[in-house]
This record gives sequence, C-alpha cells and structure tokens, in this order.
Amino acid sequence: MAEQYEIRRFRAAEKSDPEYALGEAWLRGVGVGFYDERHKEEFVDKVMAMYRVDNREMTGVYQTGAVADRSLAAEIPVATFATLRKHLNTGYGRQLEAQLITAVTVRGTHRRRGILRRMMTEDLAASKADGLAIAALTASEASIYGRFGFGVATFERGITVDTGPRFRVRHTPAGSVEIADRKVLLDLAPRVFERVHRVTPGSIVRQDAYRQRSSGTLGQDGTEDDSIRCALHYDAAGAVDGYVAYKFSGWDTKPHTMEVIDLVAATDSGYLELWQFLGSLDMIQRVTWAEAPVDDPLTWALEDPRCIQSSENRDMLWLRILNTVAALRARQYSSEGSLVLRVTDALGLAGGTFTLTVRGGVATVGAAPDGDAPELSLDVAELGSIYLGAVCPVTLAAAGRIAEHSPGAALRARLMFAVERAPHCLTHF
Repeated sequence: MAEQYEIRRFRAAEKSDPEYALGEAWLRGVGVGFYDERHKEEFVDKVMAMYRVDNREMTGVYQTGAVADRSLAAEIPVATFATLRKHLNTGYGRQLEAQLITAVTVRGTHRRRGILRRMMTEDLAASKADGLAIAALTASEASIYGRFGFGVATFERGITVDTGPRFRVRHTPAGSVEIADRKVLLDLAPRVFERVHRVTPGSIVRQDAYRQRSSGTLGQDGTEDDSIRCALHYDAAGAVDGYVAYKFSGWDTKPHTMEVIDLVAATDSGYLELWQFLGSLDMIQRVTWAEAPVDDPLTWALEDPRCIQSSENRDMLWLRILNTVAALRARQYSSEGSLVLRVTDALGLAGGTFTLTVRGGVATVGAAPDGDAPELSLDVAELGSIYLGAVCPVTLAAAGRIAEHSPGAALRARLMFAVERAPHCLTHF
C-alpha cells in the first residue's frame, strides 16, 4: 500500500484558501462511497463551514501513480475517513471525551488492499497516545467494525404511530406546546439538547449540522427546506425545554403522515406532551420517527400501546475502548462490588487483566496482581458493549461472547454497569 497510495490529513479551509479545493474533492470522494448525488456548490460551502465549527479532521487516501484513463481524477480520494471529538455521557451525567469516527469509505475498486485497516489502526493508536480512553462510530454495515474492537453499545428503532381515534396518552399536561418559526431552532436546539444530553446515558454532544438540519436551514440539496415545521414545549414557568421538528409527507401519502425530523425533550412530561401535540394534528393519521428509543415511555403512556408499530431494534452507537483503566474510572456505577476482568485486544491497545472495585459508585481500577484469576474474560468489543449498560453481560455470557469463570460474575457485572435510565443516543455522525 505504501507505494500505491498516499494518506493526507487536513481540516476544512475557508473558501478563499487554496486548500479549500482539497476538502471539496474529499467530500466528492465521500459521495462516491455512499452513492450520493454530486453536491451543489452551495451545499459544499455549508458543509465545510460546519466542519470548521466542529474542528473535524478529514483523511483521504490518494493514488500516487497515474490513474486510469477517463476514471475519476487523482485529487478525488479512493478512501475517506473523518474524526471529531465530542463528549459522551457515560451515565449519571459523567462526561468522557470520545474520538468520533465517520465518513469511512473505500472505493469498491480499491478494496482488500489494507486501506481501511491502516486508516483505522493509525487513528485509534494516535487517539490513545493523545490521552483519549474511548472511540465511537455509527456503522452503515454491522459486519465491519468488530474486528477493530468496536462493540454495539446503544440501540434505536423506527416507529410508525397511529394517531387516529385510538391514540390517547395517559398524561395530564404540566406545560404547553406552541408552533414556532423553524429558524428559532438555530439558537434553541443546541441549548435544549444540552439539557437532554446531561441526563441521558449514551448521549453524545451534537455537531453543528443538527441545528442546521432541524431548522430547515440545510436541506438535502444545500438550499433551505421550507417544508420543515417546528413546535416548542414550554414548562410550567414558560421556559422552552423541548421541541419537535417535523415534515408533512404530502397529500398523496395515505394515510396522511407526518415525519418527525428531530424530537428532543429535557423532561419526561415534555416528551409526552410533544407526542400529545403530534397526535392532535388535524387530518394526520400517522406519525413516523426513525430514531426512537427502544425503551420508550410513550409505549407505556398510551392507552393502546398497539398504536405503535415498531421496526426491529437496530444498532446505533458502537464503542471502542482505547484505555481500559481510564475508561472504567471515568464512569459511575450503580452497585458496589468487585470484578477481575481479563480483556483481550487484537490491536494491543487496551488488553490485560484488571481489577475493578466499586465503593459508593466510584471505581478503583488497576492491573490485577500476578496470580489473580479472572472472573470474566471478554474481548475489548464486548467491554464496549456493556460499558453503557445497554447490553447485558449475562446475555453475552449465554451467547459465548463472555467467559464466566466465577459463578455469578456476569450478574454482578450487570448490576455494577447499570445506569440510571435506558441509554439512548440521538446523535448520528
């Protein structure tokens, strides 16, 4: 690979900078990988501006020799990779900075040459060397990232809600909902989400694109999306503590359907009241949401839970532990106890045998003394899966993914790694 390809890493430049073209060509390479239409200039400008806000680093892999006649130009990378850093809520409001990996593509004609492995392993090693304890990604294909030590850590589901006569929520409103201009979300969305992030295990601080898309400022083609609508939830004191951005599917769609683009509520009552609002929309018989939580309070608040038709649960957030001691120390625990964990790591970043002792929710973690027998043996990917409490160690032991050497150790791990509420990540990247 070293002779055939060159790796370049860079950040988004201003349009007046000669290096702006590098990011523009990189974005086209991403589009090739994900089968996107070629973006218009206005869209590229907005994306590069958001990348600068997020301090996103772009990586491109380029052919060093002559490209085939009439094929894509040499300045368009054959593989792409991007990273940014945001904080992850590990439970009980604890925050841990994470390396977020996104825009991973390898052009089909250049696969099986070690390109992805080199990009991934170099980035993970550099992240650990920079002091980070964890990396994260969302996967378009579930079979790719386990071999790099990533484990599924949160789930989501798509729902279709019948908002006809059967839709009745058993909840007495404590606040109110009002329709607003969509552009108020440019300012309000990050502030409301910050409150949600602080109380939601598995949440990741959002990138700048979210406020742009939820407000309709950035549509699919780079222009504004005037079809986006917005409603705000106000608490009893009149402060905004939730919002929903939504979009009508059109009169040709039967039954008439409203699509939730983004629904964020800092309180349980606000969440249910936004659903009461959606269920009251005139001439709408169905509401869809692609990113609903698996453990959804709405299901239990409805008089008829069968109003909700759910897709299969799908993996959302994948975590990769880079430093086991630092990652285990960074979170709070729900139950006191101790465990000796043997962690295997094919990349050699986070493996070893460790003691985890919890008192008062606080962990003491270190290398296990020589001769201490492990109570649980697991790969670093399984450690990533149980880290936020969304995947049960007992289930993984039953599946043969965790080896239990001491009876009851998996249950002990389940109780210790539990968090205060169901983990959910509303941030795709």
